[in-house]
Amino acid sequence: MRTVELLLDEAAELAVREAWRRLAEAGLPSQARHRSPTNSPHLTLAACPELTAPIRWELAEVAAALPLPVRFTGVVRFERPTSVLAWALELDFALAGVHRRVWEAVLSDSPPATLNPLHEPGRWSPHITLGRTRRAGAFADRRLTELLPTPPLSARLITLRSYDTETGALEILEPRP
Repeated sequence: MRTVELLLDEAAELAVREAWRRLAEAGLPSQARHRSPTNSPHLTLAACPELTAPIRWELAEVAAALPLPVRFTGVVRFERPTSVLAWALELDFALAGVHRRVWEAVLSDSPPATLNPLHEPGRWSPHITLGRTRRAGAFADRRLTELLPTPPLSARLITLRSYDTETGALEILEPRP
């Protein structure tokens, strides 16, 4: 599976890594515990089985639209098969447009059954993951508000990349020359 992700500017990345550090030091699930060199704060837009030539063509246009300013809106928790703690991003017109373009690109050349329905426009919740675990209710700790730094008010999404979940390879998706 290949993800399509956006990376944060340096200041926002440092703020996320500080939140990861604080969660880890408090003994809570944290993305800081993932030691892979590919682990970095990111916003996942979609995932598909492969980045075919038609998908890449469309993603190059998305990459050309960067950087994209975004606003953080606070802490959010998801209870799915995994418990996730994240900083939510405002789904404004510009971010919704970029997301829709990526979704339409992967949908255009992927079997629909292979796509994650949670990435579909109207269901997608833009967020930067701080911690994840299979332990239900792991983020019910009341100390979280005291523990976490305040998210930045705003940031810029600066780089489009893809992660190959089978090989662990990262690829920066560049605009067309």
